[in-house]
Amino acid sequence: MSYCLNSSCPSPHNPTGTNFCNTCGAKLLLKERYRAIKPIGQGGFGKTFLAVDEDKPSQPRCVIKQFFPQAQGTNTVQKAAELFTQEAVRLDELGKHPQIPELLAYFSLNNQQYLVQEFIDGRDLAQELANIGVFNETQIRQVLNNLLPVLQFVHEHQVIHRDIKPENIIQRNRDKQLVLVDFGASKVATSATLGRTGTVIGSAGYVAPEQGIGKAVFASDLYSLGVTCIHLLTQLHPFELFDVNEGVWVWRKFLKNPVNNQLGRILDKLLEGATNRRYQTAADVFKDLNPSSAPAAPTVKAKKQQPPPNSPATPPKTRSIIDDELAELKSQILGNPTPKNPSQKPASPTPPKASQSKSQIDLELEELKSQFLGSPNQKKPPSQI
Repeated sequence: MSYCLNSSCPSPHNPTGTNFCNTCGAKLLLKERYRAIKPIGQGGFGKTFLAVDEDKPSQPRCVIKQFFPQAQGTNTVQKAAELFTQEAVRLDELGKHPQIPELLAYFSLNNQQYLVQEFIDGRDLAQELANIGVFNETQIRQVLNNLLPVLQFVHEHQVIHRDIKPENIIQRNRDKQLVLVDFGASKVATSATLGRTGTVIGSAGYVAPEQGIGKAVFASDLYSLGVTCIHLLTQLHPFELFDVNEGVWVWRKFLKNPVNNQLGRILDKLLEGATNRRYQTAADVFKDLNPSSAPAAPTVKAKKQQPPPNSPATPPKTRSIIDDELAELKSQILGNPTPKNPSQKPASPTPPKASQSKSQIDLELEELKSQFLGSPNQKKPPSQI
């Protein structure tokens, strides 16, 4: 099957292998390699087609996005064209991440803009919800744990997605990883643009309050992620989960499967209307969601206990050892050293020092002994006159 991309073609379906449309004669191969097979979606700014890349031997599938704004008016079309171009730029910058589609080509042909990107084989979370019903707590945790690192990566590249919702999150079949798609509404955040009112864009019900007045910030994506989670938990539109009279979310009233308090607090903080009370980074959400897997604090080794003042650093000596050592010291001072070994002969006596009497030496040795033994009744040596 080949599908004609001429928007005015009355019969776009063509047999496989056809190079020119049988109805309007338009060329069916873009850039001599990309062949559209069937339409798979249409948004405000363009149409999306499943395609194959015939330039490669395996003819892998890919996605063709055709710029085709539905709204009319010069300013609207011009803004839509800018956003379409921005999507190509964002994908070129971010598409190397395994959970973001890779940009394969971006070009203009016959005054029409085209974007070709990697095809993600899987179902988006809106389709999953319709197929399996409401998500339980375990599934919501899996969604958050899988998607938060991707959002952190996007935000670290100074990009705000601005359209987080179930339809833009695809669960890939081959590895069950979640892939964030559709960067058509994304915005580069700089210190200048964050404080400036910009385009009001996003999907109704999922848009954060500040984004609704054109002042999206990184935390705006986290708000939309929180709304996505409570929609998956209840299968109700976000408008039904918010009490406009009280100005509060009432999603717990509609739960079919309860969630524990920890996850409930995390979702509530994601849904905060005031940005200063909301989570600021995806990493903060991930940390609260997985407190036990957070990086462990460095082990602090106990400091070596310092010896108290006036005490030896080596293990304390017994009283008998101290007595022996002090006796030897006294003998050396008086000129009559005591041999440590019985076979050792005493050395020749040395005359005692004239300035030291025996009583003076005894007092000083007693002071040393009391210091070694920690005696509370230490006496100060007599003052020298």
